[in-house]
Amino acid sequence: RSREQIKAFRELATGRGYLYRTVPRRYGGAEQAADVLKAQVIREEFTRVWAPREVTGNGVMMLVPTLLAHGDDWQKERFIAPTLTGDYIWAQGYSEPGAGSDLASLNTRAVLDGDEWVITGQKVWTTDAQRAHYMFALVRTEPDAPKHAGITYMLIDMGQPGIDVRPLKQITGTAEFNEVFIDQARTPKDWIVGERGEGWRISRSTLSFERNAVGSSESSVALFGKLVKLAQQTYLNGSPAIQDPEIRAAISEIEGDVLAHKYAGLYQLSCDAEGRDAGAIRIMNKQILTMIAQRISLVAQRIMADAALLMPEYRKNHKPGPERWVQQYFNSLAAAIGGGTSNIQRNIIAERVLGLPRDPMQRGQK
Repeated sequence: RSREQIKAFRELATGRGYLYRTVPRRYGGAEQAADVLKAQVIREEFTRVWAPREVTGNGVMMLVPTLLAHGDDWQKERFIAPTLTGDYIWAQGYSEPGAGSDLASLNTRAVLDGDEWVITGQKVWTTDAQRAHYMFALVRTEPDAPKHAGITYMLIDMGQPGIDVRPLKQITGTAEFNEVFIDQARTPKDWIVGERGEGWRISRSTLSFERNAVGSSESSVALFGKLVKLAQQTYLNGSPAIQDPEIRAAISEIEGDVLAHKYAGLYQLSCDAEGRDAGAIRIMNKQILTMIAQRISLVAQRIMADAALLMPEYRKNHKPGPERWVQQYFNSLAAAIGGGTSNIQRNIIAERVLGLPRDPMQRGQK
């Protein structure tokens, strides 16, 4: 299918109420009443027949719901529709060299100069920055305020002087992430989401959208299905790997976690449909998927044996073989960082969900 065919299908599907269901029509959506059961049926059926779904990426996944919740009307009018069609690509400017897990320590600053903000600083691990049209970023605008109170959520044009994007080459040979150096770049005074200094509060909703997106139980079910297929099609010692007792045992153990994740997801879906709070499980989704993905990747390497030493090839019209699981393994490690590191997530779950006391060392005690 060509890019034009996919775009035409998405426009038709949106007009019929299947895609971008809760986005108002004036912003390019279907303007349907929120219905989690209908949305789930649509996702499952589209996935079953490999039909194009919503455009992926930071813009649709994180910025659009943030603008719908907190943006001005003109921002919604200008940015949402082109983002839904993929005409606008967005980078997320959160992490900095000295502010990753402790994001509130960020140092990128903006000073108001007439009707424009003048921005200076550095962002890192910025996905898709090398091809992004815009960036939504956290920038410190009140240097004398407490660190959580002096941050503003800002929109920045990436195609201007003062923006220097430098790709970070990964061990896989790709360069998905980037460093972004910002030197006296400018953005209009009203290109902020929410009020000045409220960026920390706004960013909490953006991160929640990201964590919900990367923690889906459907992802773990799909990845497990690929692992089983790999074990059925790959031979170890003259027989399909699925017949090896140790491989079968490892797959069975993972299947238990995958099924638990699946039914936890269905429980959350039922709660959403009934307007009930699913409780602590929702904040654990991302952590659970990360754990399952890493275990699946390790078993896949055992199944592939020497083939796991091969790197996936990245060239036009090349269809990767089993070595693509090497990429999956590296991705599973990266998932422990994206959307909030696993260690930080464990602390949040322990303290805020389970009510456990903080580690004495974290309180500065011996």
